[in-house]
Amino acid sequence: MKPLQSTVLSMSILAAALSGALLTQTALAADDVQAPAVADPGPLTANLTLVNDYRYRGLSQSNFQPAIQGGFDYAHESGFYVGNWNSNVDSSAGYPDGNLEMDFYGGYKLALGDFGLDFGAIYYYYPGSEKVGFTNPRSGKVNSAGTVNNGEVYIGASWKFLSMKYSYAVTDYFSVPDTSGSSYLEFNGNYDLGNGWGVNGHLGSLWLKDYHVNSNATDGDYVDWKIGVTKDINGFVFGLAYVDTNAKGSCDAGNPGFYGITYSGSCKDLGRATAVLSLSKTF
Repeated sequence: MKPLQSTVLSMSILAAALSGALLTQTALAADDVQAPAVADPGPLTANLTLVNDYRYRGLSQSNFQPAIQGGFDYAHESGFYVGNWNSNVDSSAGYPDGNLEMDFYGGYKLALGDFGLDFGAIYYYYPGSEKVGFTNPRSGKVNSAGTVNNGEVYIGASWKFLSMKYSYAVTDYFSVPDTSGSSYLEFNGNYDLGNGWGVNGHLGSLWLKDYHVNSNATDGDYVDWKIGVTKDINGFVFGLAYVDTNAKGSCDAGNPGFYGITYSGSCKDLGRATAVLSLSKTF
């Protein structure tokens, strides 16, 4: 998230969060598909997920390849929680020399009948990655040496099976210069059909600070959406989701899209439509 494609990509592809997977952690940045509700397993839980393509905010983080993901969550009865989530990523998706995403988050949840509030912060870290050369194509500013990262604060609200969350970047968005203040607004729905079946939907919009212009090459704003179905079989949740975006991923050499990357001689649109298969388990 570099040349227009690398630089830009390295950031917006920001890591993280699941691509349509069914992770049950709350703070994870991701338009994740939540598993059907189960009995309270206790304050400490672990989760493991396999996906055929790791999608975060609609964009591929694994270069359209499979990913293994997992983490831990601790939720205190007072409402405070902390957690960690991890996934393999592909360096070509904006994390030069890096292949791992590590997310650390914490916050506070408040329940008011069918309503819920969630306040927290999350930090995305890509050990081994190198952000040298990341350039803002509008200001010309180049990042200094260091590891690709991103820090956000968020606030969420829920009512029964519907939820929304607003995330605000307090650092340069995935290390792209001058993008602190970028934001992401998302709406999610998870409906339990019974007998282990569930349906889910997601709609999100990214506003990349100082990158909203009428040109494929420099427009970092986009909308992503998803619709999916899940099936719980003895605690193993299988998922299938359709994921798509209107992110600028043009591979036109004369006007390359913000989210179109060239790797190993071929150009790929990180936000193109795809079907995401997942298998998850919470312990």
